[in-house]
Amino acid sequence: MSQASQGAPQQNGAIAFIERVGKKIPDPVIIFMFLFVAALAITGLIGGMEFQTTGADGNPVSHTVKSMLATENVRWMFDNAILENWLSFGHGVLGVILVVMLGVGIAENSGLLGAVIKRVGLRLNEKWLPMLLVFLGIMSSIATDAGYLVLIPLAGMLYAGVGKNPLIGMAAAFAGVSAGFSANLIPATPVDVIIGLNARVFAESQGVPFETAAGEVLNPATMHYFFIFVSTFMLAILGAWVTKRFVAPRLEKMEYTLPEDLDQSDFSVSESEQKGLRAAGLGLIASLAAIVALAMGPLAPYTNEAGRTVTPYMNNVILLIAMVFAVTGICFGYSTGKFKSLQDVVNAMVKQMNTFGYVLVLTFFSHNFLAVLSYSGLGVYITYLGATTLSSLGLENFPILLIIGFILTTAIINLFVGGLTSKWMLLGPIFVPMLYQVNPNMTPDLVAAAYRVADSSTNIITPMMTYAGVILAFMRKYKSDLTFGDVIAMMVPYSAAFLTVWTTLLIVFFSFNIPLGF
Repeated sequence: MSQASQGAPQQNGAIAFIERVGKKIPDPVIIFMFLFVAALAITGLIGGMEFQTTGADGNPVSHTVKSMLATENVRWMFDNAILENWLSFGHGVLGVILVVMLGVGIAENSGLLGAVIKRVGLRLNEKWLPMLLVFLGIMSSIATDAGYLVLIPLAGMLYAGVGKNPLIGMAAAFAGVSAGFSANLIPATPVDVIIGLNARVFAESQGVPFETAAGEVLNPATMHYFFIFVSTFMLAILGAWVTKRFVAPRLEKMEYTLPEDLDQSDFSVSESEQKGLRAAGLGLIASLAAIVALAMGPLAPYTNEAGRTVTPYMNNVILLIAMVFAVTGICFGYSTGKFKSLQDVVNAMVKQMNTFGYVLVLTFFSHNFLAVLSYSGLGVYITYLGATTLSSLGLENFPILLIIGFILTTAIINLFVGGLTSKWMLLGPIFVPMLYQVNPNMTPDLVAAAYRVADSSTNIITPMMTYAGVILAFMRKYKSDLTFGDVIAMMVPYSAAFLTVWTTLLIVFFSFNIPLGF
């Protein structure tokens, strides 16, 4: 099946430049190795330097940079490298992330998340297809593989089924899965946990209050929930508009071919999956009932000895969400026969952990670097220099410019360096305290939200994106001569629209003092 041809655009110089530069940038693990060595060398050169900053209470605070080459500090690095600086870093942030991944791993490897995507996708009305594909893509970010490997090819098949260019549907789904990665309706997703817990560490390492501008203590897992909830619907509507206004008119003039082996049954929901979804629904009801019982019982709010109200169920929301994923995944897996014993459940968790190996390696080097940055006082010194520079430019009175500047900086870096976690480990320790020092309204949750907007929006226009090759292979089923430059050109309207409107939404939240989360 084809339509009048308008050749796809050739890969332009900008895309080729991004690809060339990106390939020359070392792996983030190697970057942190170099940064660790650089930190030792710099502290050796400026060790003993004294300077003053303004504390959170407005009073001056004196600091001295320690030389990490001094004997006692070398001992400190070796004594703390494994337990204190890696495994216990940030109150055990690594362990919390692993727990979330265990729950999601059971749900994903049981086949539940893929079945949900197929079930919902196959029931979409043609009129609402673009918006719902973007929405499903956003929601699938909980289980990255299911979004990329199930939804995007399914979207192509759905568009082929209604006689339209499959690339239109695949572009809309790709925009939701990748550019909408940081939005969701479900609280305490892996992205929430990674961003939130590390933001707390970055703030506390330099005495920045982990609080809102109103002085309320932040919950790392839900501090962005209101913002990402609204963002989910906003991006779905915006993505549909971009599809209909810019992407579809162009792609409808492009030649494409339907492969002879295209089998729509590949994406049908089998009878066993239907049964599994019903079982998962019962599991969801049961797990939610258990959470309500816990919230009214052992995890109910109480007043501690200091007279402060403690809400245990909110403090443990990450574990409770992981439990929901685990219970529904187990119910689905046993019902479909994917799980035949508890050993299969264990294997599902182990399989998920196998994909987490790189993060373990990354965090060993990044956490030790960040520990040296904090212990030596070099991190505070860098923050002091950056804050002084920004203040000298008069930006302390223009927080909106600070937000926009940070978003644009992150968006550009994202074109060359992939990986949400690695970039946050690189940028967060500097910008979270620095921007707060420039203007106290630049709280940790606001800076982290700005990072999420920038990191997501440009994912779809960089060849450094992990799934770039996979997406290109899927799309080449319908147009064999497609290049990734063509894909980027196809996705630029989504990226530009998401970055602009999402940034505007964040500024609206900030300007009207709307809480980002709870």
